[in-house]
Amino acid sequence: MPVSTLIFDVDGTLADTERDGHRVAFNLAFAATGLDWVWSEALYGELLAVTGGKERIRHYLEHYHTAYQKPQAFAAFVADLHAAKTQYYTQLLATGCMPLRPGVKRLLGEVRDAGLRLAIATTTTPANVSALLRYSLDESAETWFEVIAAGDVVPAKKPAPDIYQYALDQLGVPAQDCLAFEDSENGWLSAHAANIPTLITINDYTKAHDFTGALLVLDQLGEPEQPFRVLGGAMQTSHTYVDLAMIQQLHCA
Repeated sequence: MPVSTLIFDVDGTLADTERDGHRVAFNLAFAATGLDWVWSEALYGELLAVTGGKERIRHYLEHYHTAYQKPQAFAAFVADLHAAKTQYYTQLLATGCMPLRPGVKRLLGEVRDAGLRLAIATTTTPANVSALLRYSLDESAETWFEVIAAGDVVPAKKPAPDIYQYALDQLGVPAQDCLAFEDSENGWLSAHAANIPTLITINDYTKAHDFTGALLVLDQLGEPEQPFRVLGGAMQTSHTYVDLAMIQQLHCA
């Protein structure tokens, strides 16, 4: 059966937002709160093993900054700190500093024209998703996606399958009719646990992750003049950029 629905992760998949977006916004929020914490590029790469911004802050304090004396209302402190980070992140996006990854805009336009359904499954907050789509894709891009499953809509973050299962339930579509797009091992494990075939496009933070079992692992979606490199995966393809024909070929193989 041909694929009917594409479900996209956001950070690292639609755009390289982690190193120069989220990390910078976290550091700005820390400084504005009077904290002397600084997350370097290397440290942030380690922290990305934990999905979810609030969860990442807690993990940092539990494993990297154990001497910090947590305030009594710690949960509220983390929530406020994360909210401040989200504000800085959306401000960064408004400057147009986060272009989409190669092939993303082209592919979304093609599959929309063909009538495929689109959804998002991400651990980032809805505000972050909205800002990225609005400033990096199109003012009306949120309406392109039938379901935007984001943030705390489910309690268990990736690699748990909950966010994908939520998206499937909201769409009313079986997993086998879908194709997921991910960039990280946690994302791949989440989609795989929800039984959704998955295509991976790695980035600098995820190039060493284990994607065993994914349909295909690429360096990017590619463009006609900018072909992707195949890095692994269970399938083979003669295509040089991801388009609707390639997606249907992979899904039906």
